[in-house]
Formats: sequence, C-alpha cells, structure tokens
Amino acid sequence: MKKIINLLLLVNSFFLKSQVKWMTFADAIAAQKVQPKKIIIDFYAEWCKPCKEMDARTYGNSEISNYINENFYPVKFEADGNATVSYLGKDFGKKDGKSKKEALNEFTRFMNVSTIPSTVFLDENSNPVTNLNGFLTAKELEPYLHMIATDDYKKIKSRSDWETYTSKLRSKIRE
Repeated sequence: MKKIINLLLLVNSFFLKSQVKWMTFADAIAAQKVQPKKIIIDFYAEWCKPCKEMDARTYGNSEISNYINENFYPVKFEADGNATVSYLGKDFGKKDGKSKKEALNEFTRFMNVSTIPSTVFLDENSNPVTNLNGFLTAKELEPYLHMIATDDYKKIKSRSDWETYTSKLRSKIRE
C-alpha cells in the first residue's frame, strides 16, 4: 500500500505544472513598497485563445514560472475587465464603449496595450520599462525576463546590442 501511495504522489507531481503566483496590481504595488522588485503584467481576456495558450505553455513552463516568482511581482490583468486600478495618482476603470478599443479597460489603454495578450514590465518604482505585444513562447519570453530582471535593458541601445545580448544567453528551456 505504501508503494502505491508513493507511486501516486510521484506521478501526480510529474503532471503538476509550475505556476506563476499571480496577484492583483494593488497587491503588487503594495509589495513593491515593502520589498522593491519589478512588476510583470499579463494583459489577457477570457475570450482570448492565445492568452489561454500562453498561460499553459509559457507561464506553465517551470523555468519561466520559477524565474518570474523569484524576480518579479506577477500581475494578471483582464484587459477588457471592470477592475479599477489606481496608478500614478489616477484611477483607471472600464468605460462602456461601442468600438473594440473603447471596450478595453482604461488602464489597458494607458499602458499602450493594443494586442491581447500583452506583457508589460514596470521597474521597482512602478515606471514602465517595455511592452511586449502578442503571444510569446517560453523561449521567446525568457531573454526579456533576464534582461529586465538584471537591468541589462538599460545597456541595450540598438538592434546590434540586442543580438549580442541574446546570443550570449544560454536557454534552459527545451520546447
């Protein structure tokens, strides 16, 4: 019986994926005041198939989820949701509109998110660093995570700098 239980635990742990420990934007800003860390925001929508795929394949990758949990405050924000967010002294919420763009939450538009999914990075002072539009695989997201977590993004000024930077990275991800 003990062998069966151990086997079930082993099999169960094999199939469990690592998960990002998502929090609200307000919780991330509060945590940043206690222990400064950068913030990563995943802008998604419930109806978005690439968002669900990115959740499973990219954020579900153990290398990615572990790195994010260690180096960032991760926020999942529904791009067309009704949440109200306070940022830079202003409250952002949802306005009812007729066009697709107007249907986005004001915070989504303020962060220049025009494609869902999108990933936005903020520095330790909550200032925007960059916005990555569209679906990214774990291998595509990995260099950005390292570059932003280590502040290497401050040294990259050209396409050539980026190519040199990424050529030196050794990915741990096997897709």
